Amino acid sequence: MDSALCVVGLVDAGAEVPKPIDAGAHGQKKVQEEFDIDMDAPETERAAVAIQSQFRKFQKKKAGSQS
Repeated sequence: MDSALCVVGLVDAGAEVPKPIDAGAHGQKKVQEEFDIDMDAPETERAAVAIQSQFRKFQKKKAGSQS
C-alpha cells in the first residue's frame, strides 16, 4: 500500500486530502475535516434532537426580547 505524508499525517495515497479554506484577512488557512458520523445511530438522533431543542429555545428567547 502506498502512503503519502500530508499536513494531517500519513494517509492512503488514494484518500482524498482535505482542502484548505481561506480564513480571511490574516492569511491563515483552516483545514476542513471530514467526520465519519453514523447518521442512523440512536445516540446521533438523540444528540440532534437535543441540539435542535436548545436552538428553538434560544430563538424563542431572542424573539421575545426583541418585541
